[in-house]
Amino acid sequence: MKAIFKTFVPSLLVLLFTYAALSKLFTFSAFDQQLHNQSFPGWLADFLLYFLIPAEIITALLLCFGRTLITGLLLSSAFMFAFTAYIAMVMLHFWDRIPCSCGGILNQMGWTAHLIFNSIFLILSLITLYIHTTDTTGLKTSDILTKDQTGKAENLRKE
Repeated sequence: MKAIFKTFVPSLLVLLFTYAALSKLFTFSAFDQQLHNQSFPGWLADFLLYFLIPAEIITALLLCFGRTLITGLLLSSAFMFAFTAYIAMVMLHFWDRIPCSCGGILNQMGWTAHLIFNSIFLILSLITLYIHTTDTTGLKTSDILTKDQTGKAENLRKE
């Protein structure tokens, strides 16, 4: 089961972030209109317009290499959390109006379907991050934090 999370989920996330970035890039004017139709301020839409595409591409690239996989998983978890939180806020009527739930091939999905979809990818990303961070060293983070740290140096020289 761990092997599925360690190999399949990062590949799935690469596909997701690559698709998301490319669909925004190839329909840039529509992406611009969709962002400016959302419930957040115009300055944030302007920032996200030029931030999201490179950030999604970088996240996908980081997920492709062993040395940067953990960073990629952290970023993908952060993005999925942010997207999921935004959708939840829309559904809870945090703002006065509900914008369209546009998003490339996923534009046929409503807000509830988007929430479920993003939640699944968030959970998969977090589980995979946990597996990779605990299996890399053979120790869990809690084990590392509870080791005796007396500050004494060990003498490795044999006399």
